[in-house]
Amino acid sequence: MLKAILFDLDDTLLGNSMETFVPAYFQALTRYMAHLIPADRLIPELLRCTQAMETNDGTGPTNAETFAANFYPALGFEREDLEPVFQRFYAEEFHKLRGLTHRLPTARPLVEWALERGLQVAIATNPLFPRSPIEQRLDWAGVPVAEFNYALVTSYENMHATKAHPAYYREILDRLGCRPDKCLMVGDDWKRDITPASLVGIPTYWIVDQTDELPADSPPPAGQGTLAHLWEWVKNQELSP
Repeated sequence: MLKAILFDLDDTLLGNSMETFVPAYFQALTRYMAHLIPADRLIPELLRCTQAMETNDGTGPTNAETFAANFYPALGFEREDLEPVFQRFYAEEFHKLRGLTHRLPTARPLVEWALERGLQVAIATNPLFPRSPIEQRLDWAGVPVAEFNYALVTSYENMHATKAHPAYYREILDRLGCRPDKCLMVGDDWKRDITPASLVGIPTYWIVDQTDELPADSPPPAGQGTLAHLWEWVKNQELSP
């Protein structure tokens, strides 16, 4: 029987194209930080330090600690001086990006259904952001942490690997205390949601059009389709022995 569902966030529970959102996010951040750091220094360092987090494999510090160790010294700031400025950006400016996203009508009833049936629900978003902007995007999706008792919301503060590594999924399993075969990972990104979760034995559901072809030489997911298709599919899985 299914015990836990792991949901990706962007383009899974929330309509949010990263190709549009990330450039707008960088633009907003560089405007906010311009009095301290010019854009031609800030963006390269953000990208470099994001890549440093992407190499985390679960054996070292948290993603937040990796980011801090690489980012602040490179720009000549102490962490305690610059980190509060980022926190103010997320509190004051990040919400203005909401218009680039859209709610998916199935997201809220699907999460409600899972929790009502006693399933553990984890938000398994790539932990490159702090908790605040993740919570804001969950609110935009209509599934805020204030209303839903999530077993785990991954963020850069609480994770020691990113989604490119199977270690990320092992850490989630440890936190949930759940066997991989009792979980389901739901996401749209084949390389970050489907393949690494499959490598640790978690069944997966790929959020794409039902007619999309599977990548060559890859293990097939347990199912594929929209969130609406997933809802019908998972209700049938619940009835399986």
